[in-house]
Amino acid sequence: QELDEARTLRDEGRSIIASMQQEYAAHTGITSLKIKHNNVLGYFIETTATHADKMLSAPLSEKYIHRQTTANQVRFTTVELSEIETRILNSGNHALEIEKRLYSALSRAILDQAARLNGAARGLAELDLLTALADLARGENWARPRVDASRAFAITGGRHPVVERALRQQGGATFVANDCDLSATSGAAVWLLTGPNMAGKSTFLRQNALIALLAQMGSYVPAETAHIGLVSQLFSRVGASDDLARGRSTFMVEMVETAAILNQADDRALVILDEIGRGTATYDGLSIAWATLEHLHAVNQSRALFATHYHELTQLSNTLSGVENATVSVKEWDGEVIFLHEVKKGAADRSYGVQVAQLAGLPASVVARARDVLDLLEQGSREGAGAKIQIDDLPLFAAAPPPQPKPTAGPSPVEQLLSSLHPDELSPREALEALYRLKEASK
Repeated sequence: QELDEARTLRDEGRSIIASMQQEYAAHTGITSLKIKHNNVLGYFIETTATHADKMLSAPLSEKYIHRQTTANQVRFTTVELSEIETRILNSGNHALEIEKRLYSALSRAILDQAARLNGAARGLAELDLLTALADLARGENWARPRVDASRAFAITGGRHPVVERALRQQGGATFVANDCDLSATSGAAVWLLTGPNMAGKSTFLRQNALIALLAQMGSYVPAETAHIGLVSQLFSRVGASDDLARGRSTFMVEMVETAAILNQADDRALVILDEIGRGTATYDGLSIAWATLEHLHAVNQSRALFATHYHELTQLSNTLSGVENATVSVKEWDGEVIFLHEVKKGAADRSYGVQVAQLAGLPASVVARARDVLDLLEQGSREGAGAKIQIDDLPLFAAAPPPQPKPTAGPSPVEQLLSSLHPDELSPREALEALYRLKEASK
């Protein structure tokens, strides 16, 4: 209450003075009475010299104290007005002092109960998190995972929650769910994933890492079923980036991150690797990817998803018992590629890079030239190392000219006959003859 009064005086001083002016005018019967303020007198009551005698005489003189007389005005004050003026002038500092005192008392009271308050805050935070996850699980049809101390990693109908939500908001295609089994019982703790760009390899890698993370934090997961053995570490080498400030190229950053994984991952880790070695020459990149996969399998013995465009790596499934090939399905139709986004066992035989380039909007002449070059390169590869492609067969700068539009053919005989006819000028017999001529011309 004391603070409220001080704030009212601080913030509403003018209205208080205005109400006192009305009170004094009614008490004295002088309607022209005013309460004013200056830096010398502070607040004072002012009236004209005509009414001054009334205020200087009893009984008003007992309440209104004379302060100053000017040529046309006489000024008074009262004990009440002086007190109010003092309170208004001091109200700001008084309110601040009260606020500090109350804040200090509140702080002491909170600190005295700090342990209980922190416990309540943690409990409320946990309840907030769990109810939010429960609402999400129910709204998005998530499943309760089985989490134990094994090395299992078996997911049925797994989905990427962010991509799935984005597709729904865009009104596009339904997200295609996929299975993933890296359990020891399946015989393969490492999946080597091949397939074209835009087919969904990176999404598949990320969704399984997210499912493992959600399961271990106590959440339901975006899948039909999930059995996740404890994951000690979660490593991700996905995407391309450079570090210009430290003078490190994209390939250098990739190698630094891969080195950290190979040096730290244990047999309880989950590792996702996307296109290791793509930032350097083909054979260098292939050899690094090959050795990395072997090290993950033999030394780290981690559960891993390894996406690559190096189809040569698929041969490792024949020699490494813990590696299994998987691919993202696509279909070709009229020279174009259709992404099915289904992950199945097996290896991709092509990368469909030219088709993806066409989808991206490369000029038709560039796409056609790329097909020609690809055909020659693949022919040389099939004929073995001894087959050499002549420079004339594959001129590096022989860009194909843009296709020329076909010349427009002249009018057909039927069109010529039709243009020469004037229906309004034909007799019935002439119209019938014209119809026979049109029929003949159409043959």
